[in-house]
Amino acid sequence: MKVSEGFWVTKKGYEVRYASQAYRIKTDKNAVHVLATNSVIKDRGQTLDGPNFEITFSSTLKDTIKVHIDHFRGDLRNTPRFELNEDPGFVPEITETDTEVTLISGKTKVVISKGDCWDIAYYYENKKLTGCERKSTSIIFEDAYIKDARLRRNESDYFYNAKDERTTYLREQLKTDIGECIYGFGEKFTPFVKNGQTVEIWNQDGGTCTDLSYKNVPFYISSKGYGVFVNSPEKISFEVNSDVVSNVSFTIPGEELEYFVIGGQNLEEVLMHYTDLTGKPALPPAYTFGLWLSTSFTTDYNEETVNHFVDGMKERDIPLQVFHFDCFWMKEYEWCNFTWDEKQFPDPAGMLKRLHEKGLEICVWINPYVAQSSYLFDIGKEKGYFIKNRDGSVFQCDNWQAGLAIVDFTNPEACKWFKSLLKTLFDVGVNNIKTDFGERIPADCVYYNGMNPLAMHNYYTYLYNKCVFEALEDYYGKDKACLFARSATAGGQKFPVHWGGDCYAEYSAMAETLRGGLSLCSSGFGFFSHDIGGFEATASSDVYKRWCAFGLLSTHSRLHGSHSYRVPWVYDTDGSTEACDVLRHYTKLKASLMPYLWAQANKTHKTGVPMMRSMIVSFTDDLSCRYLDTQYMLGDSLCIVPVMNEEGRADFYVPGDGEWTDIQIGETYNGGRYYTRICDYYQMPILARPDSIVVYGSFEAQGGRSVIYDYLDDSEAVIYGLGDGKKAKATILDSESKLICTITATRSGNRVRVDYDKCDKSFKITVAGITKIAEAGSTTVEFDL
Repeated sequence: MKVSEGFWVTKKGYEVRYASQAYRIKTDKNAVHVLATNSVIKDRGQTLDGPNFEITFSSTLKDTIKVHIDHFRGDLRNTPRFELNEDPGFVPEITETDTEVTLISGKTKVVISKGDCWDIAYYYENKKLTGCERKSTSIIFEDAYIKDARLRRNESDYFYNAKDERTTYLREQLKTDIGECIYGFGEKFTPFVKNGQTVEIWNQDGGTCTDLSYKNVPFYISSKGYGVFVNSPEKISFEVNSDVVSNVSFTIPGEELEYFVIGGQNLEEVLMHYTDLTGKPALPPAYTFGLWLSTSFTTDYNEETVNHFVDGMKERDIPLQVFHFDCFWMKEYEWCNFTWDEKQFPDPAGMLKRLHEKGLEICVWINPYVAQSSYLFDIGKEKGYFIKNRDGSVFQCDNWQAGLAIVDFTNPEACKWFKSLLKTLFDVGVNNIKTDFGERIPADCVYYNGMNPLAMHNYYTYLYNKCVFEALEDYYGKDKACLFARSATAGGQKFPVHWGGDCYAEYSAMAETLRGGLSLCSSGFGFFSHDIGGFEATASSDVYKRWCAFGLLSTHSRLHGSHSYRVPWVYDTDGSTEACDVLRHYTKLKASLMPYLWAQANKTHKTGVPMMRSMIVSFTDDLSCRYLDTQYMLGDSLCIVPVMNEEGRADFYVPGDGEWTDIQIGETYNGGRYYTRICDYYQMPILARPDSIVVYGSFEAQGGRSVIYDYLDDSEAVIYGLGDGKKAKATILDSESKLICTITATRSGNRVRVDYDKCDKSFKITVAGITKIAEAGSTTVEFDL
């Protein structure tokens, strides 16, 4: 939110007051309490008139500094709160000298200066991260006529109930260093490095080609190795070096502002601490990492169509794991009624039973809206289960479904009702739910719990997805729930998986999708998917095949479109089978990587480090990684470089000092350099990190149909680029996440020693092209290179 015209002039209609002095500082065992004045106080007369800031610095988790700013504390405080994992018993270290007060949490600290200047500095160990100086912490008053003008410009989504009084905002401005890069804010399709951008935290359905986004998160990370989380679901405006060009500013309506500065050794550690606070990603079931196929959206489909697709994939030897029914499994004009369209699907229970017998899991589409034509509308209206207008009537609109109402998830009884409707689906064999929408939520309405509807706009998606995820967990058990969610906010990572929304079927949309995914996974989300082949329009065969490679080397992989099908044979012309061949190649490759991928998924669940992550997250200290947004790490050990052009050109950077190895073609690349390579459809670069172990399962030998198989039996642990004096480690878990083997490789000179847990089955170990058998019951294998 920009209220200045240059450095000196404030825009007409606004008044800005800044924290200028830590006038009074008090400490207790848990916090530092600062009374900050809006001017430097020289005499008693200056203590009259004008706002003060009551600021509390505390810490409720290791390596997190909590900052709470109040102007007036007498407001209603009717804003929903993110569900945070704070420890009220955590006690930071507080020290005080004549010139400053320091609060230390782990290795992260804040230093509050005394005296006649406003100076707050944050450090990790002795490295300065960021801080507030003169003209930073501020309160903004907006005159009523400015608000009225905004309303006249039809921006009532943002402000409601205009009054003849000023609107108050609180703003913080944190310093950025020269060359520092900022990332995150949820799923953003704009340039990956957010410097120079205005970022509005406001969920909207805008596709992947604009600055609107489905998943807004008030959290960012910095290339300097810290993160900042603003603890509010309100419409927060961030100016990332776009107002004062050496600051990140964030502005929130109301009388209070709370944020956390989060430190860490690197960005992976920062994300660990952030998800300690906001919640770890749940663990999706192992089968969800297989290939998903959809009916597509507005295409014509019934049971015959579904069987044609499923049988066609099997005939072409393309392993399929999950089948998804999109919107029209329900009758048109009645979404949602949770009832199968009997005209298209006369025997849904029998159909799903037959699909399960073919080895498939089932997903269906829902949204949080109930159309007026749905039999559920009158029930929800009578029982008060919908969001209301101020006069007590049900909020309705015709945008999407005619006369739709919106389920009010702040009402516990509405949640129970919604869960009971979901259970009717689970009873006939549905075990995954696509939770679409959740962004088109009014800002001028009334909720059951009386919360501020402006703040509820972003928070609504959290309650929606939480309700559905809990229903799945209640029915199927912990670690057995999986969503395919489009909207999200902070904490939404606890309810995976999330997909990237409506992208166009072209190369530019592939790049948009990847940027959005990397931004989302820089915001605490562990898993990410997207519509393989693009959602809107129909891709060329070329784009489709490249997208198949990208999609199968994402954490979750789904073929889905809007007006056309996404089965591969519709992209094969003139007798070619190449689209089918490419999809088969990468589907089976991903299935063979399940021992590695599943171990990495479990690590993401436990630590919060995203499974799919940008290069800067994995290599925070490598300057060349700061702007990379066309490649990514999939887990700790694999770098993926999607090919996104007709020439088949892959341009990529290899970090570090060691030797990376392409797991498909065997070429090696020295770290610290850029490379360009021309790739056919089967050669998307997949580079194994030096000093790593990647375990490949015997997928084909065990039937080659399901990604759930014995990940140890006859698997192959390949040790890549192990340097002298280096060590590499890998774990193998079964599909229920039980540890069955730990493998450790150590190199000394030309000898490599591999130690592993005693197992009841043998597997292979390969080093530098030499393969040996790790016999059942043994614990060591040695190699002479």
